[in-house]
Amino acid sequence: MLRAIRAVLLGVLTVAALAGGGFGAHVRRNMGARRATLRRIALRSPHAPGGSFANRERGLPRPDLTYRQLATMLLSRRPDGTPSVPVPLAQHEPRRERAALAVTWLGHASVLLEVDGRRLLVDPVWSERTSPVPGFGPRRLHPPPATLAGIGEVDVVLLTHDHYDHLDRRTVSALARDTGAVLVAPVGVGAHLRFWGVPAARIVEADWDGVVEVAGLALTCLEARHFSGRGFRRNTTQWAAWKVAGPEHAVYVGGDTGPTEAHARTGAAHGPFDLTVLPIGAYADIWPDIHTTPEQAVAAHRDLGGAVMLPVHWATFVLGFHPWAEPAERAVADAAHDVVLALPRPGQRVDLSCGPGAVTEGVPWWREMGQLTSGEPDVVGGRP
Repeated sequence: MLRAIRAVLLGVLTVAALAGGGFGAHVRRNMGARRATLRRIALRSPHAPGGSFANRERGLPRPDLTYRQLATMLLSRRPDGTPSVPVPLAQHEPRRERAALAVTWLGHASVLLEVDGRRLLVDPVWSERTSPVPGFGPRRLHPPPATLAGIGEVDVVLLTHDHYDHLDRRTVSALARDTGAVLVAPVGVGAHLRFWGVPAARIVEADWDGVVEVAGLALTCLEARHFSGRGFRRNTTQWAAWKVAGPEHAVYVGGDTGPTEAHARTGAAHGPFDLTVLPIGAYADIWPDIHTTPEQAVAAHRDLGGAVMLPVHWATFVLGFHPWAEPAERAVADAAHDVVLALPRPGQRVDLSCGPGAVTEGVPWWREMGQLTSGEPDVVGGRP
């Protein structure tokens, strides 16, 4: 599997280099910091033996696919992997007032959090594709529901890892240029930011179990089960989940993760959480420990002691092989009896300041494609 992915990436970069020095330099810049720089940083971490970051749990068995098998899978994806009509967006209205607890899903893993009057933008990706090569790679199923300027003032840009669908050079560069936000990231990811010209004084990094204080919030870097890398080498920077804690509220940001016992440990040590933001899409048998299934994500929410769960990592980029709305349907089914799911359309704000009961239940929006009239976000599932 890894050999096939590397072969594809090598071929793309070779074509890019041959197409012209300027284009090749652009691709190389998108890839971020150089390997030697990342290795020097990794060697300082107790979680990177030999200069390569690692999960604490051993990997699960998976098939070793050839390049031809992988190409066949990619070219023969199901026709229901993308929606037949446009994904409905909610028009995001920037607000001056800041809630005690609110969340706006901006598509995929991009989320705007309001926690005790502070505003955090999580894993912002505004580009059309998630790839270092312009015009190549997974393409958006819908446009961003707001411009970067249209989301309003942001105190913190919170990053979980360096994959292209979570760390976008154009987006973070614009945020560094046009806002005063502090960029917070797992150790090593800051090297990419500095490579792109973000001032070092604007960057704060943490390793697993580290806590940083930014904008009146305590941000705890937490263990997740995933991997990292923007080029040929994997695991060159840390990947992480985050606890975002204000004086009154706490939010768990899951980033990308596979099933892991770390969720139960985090719940015991850092829970409960007023809101969890957990990935439910891009799961596949060929990477069983990289992305959680919807059922595993709901189980993680329970382990974390969450009050409301916001499912993310679906309906924006096609990164797996399942039907596009299957992650949400499976999450709804598994959460039916004891978990409250917030299921807003991209761009829609959910105010949880008064608790889970403050949001009206409704029919999930993807089942009503083309028939949406209400501005209320969908919240389904049981009431604990």
